[in-house]
Amino acid sequence: MSCQYSLVFLFLFGFTTALTVAEICKTDLLEGTSCTIKLPTKNTDKSNEITWAHLSSDALIHRKNGKIKKPIPGLTMEEDGSLTFGSVSLKNTGKYKYTVYNAEGTQIDAGEKEIKVYAKVPKPTLTIKCKDGNATLTCDFRERPDLIVSWYEEGKIIQKEKNPKLFLKSDKIQEKKTYSCSVGNPASTEQSNSIMSCSDTGPGGDSGPRKLFGFDFWIMVSILAGGGSLLLLLICVLVICACRSCKTQRQHEQDEDELRLRIFQDEGQNGTARSKHTARGQPAPPIPQEEPSPQIPTQTQTQPKAQTRGRPPPPPEDDDENPPPLPRPRNKQHRKRHEEPYRPME
Repeated sequence: MSCQYSLVFLFLFGFTTALTVAEICKTDLLEGTSCTIKLPTKNTDKSNEITWAHLSSDALIHRKNGKIKKPIPGLTMEEDGSLTFGSVSLKNTGKYKYTVYNAEGTQIDAGEKEIKVYAKVPKPTLTIKCKDGNATLTCDFRERPDLIVSWYEEGKIIQKEKNPKLFLKSDKIQEKKTYSCSVGNPASTEQSNSIMSCSDTGPGGDSGPRKLFGFDFWIMVSILAGGGSLLLLLICVLVICACRSCKTQRQHEQDEDELRLRIFQDEGQNGTARSKHTARGQPAPPIPQEEPSPQIPTQTQTQPKAQTRGRPPPPPEDDDENPPPLPRPRNKQHRKRHEEPYRPME
């Protein structure tokens, strides 16, 4: 059983290694590709000296006695002397010169290998503009002068050049055929969507549905109209609330003025209008109310007569030097019972 497991492991390991081996570099390469430039010389002796030099730059990879003197990031040399690129870029474009020496230092082989690296092609956009019965198709691919434009009619190529525009006459437009364009370089190709002459275009002559802010035109119009209606409704509600608040405030002030005027009129009619403050700015004291005086009995009622006090005898007339003091009349007025004298507030 252990032998069978070992055979299965070796088989899987060999299969995985075969998948991970980089492909052979072609002349035209897409940016980001991993590939290997094979060394034509049959080199089985590791003691041989091998150099790879990029003629368009100062890049140089040198191996002697099985050791690389100066490693370069992204470039490695295999055991057989082949040059491997981890990920080619535009700066790797150019010719590479290889030189092989034997153990004695004698050159036994030399040559050059060339590779061209191209950037990935963007997807083109096809537009059409109609005017005076004719049409002009434009293939937009972001100003890449290295790309070649190909024009298709009903899926068949009709033109291949670097001109990004195609002119159609009225008789071609009436046929109502579909057109498309493709752009490419030796490493990759991209094709646009197909359109049908001027019947698929809008009023402005551009192909495809009309758009606003990158979205469908009518959908955006509906959204903006709904938002504007809600904003207008909100403004109207705020204006109405403000007007009602002002009206309520004015009505409240008017009611207060009428109430004050009514109070003053009532006080004037009753004769009780008085100053609310004294001369010193203090509130005036309330007016004391007189209690109803008891009824004075009429003469017809029988009342006991008060006894009259007899006048004192006159002093003797013979004392002329120190006469006795005369009695003073009473100045105190008769006050009612349980009534205090009026004392004004200061």
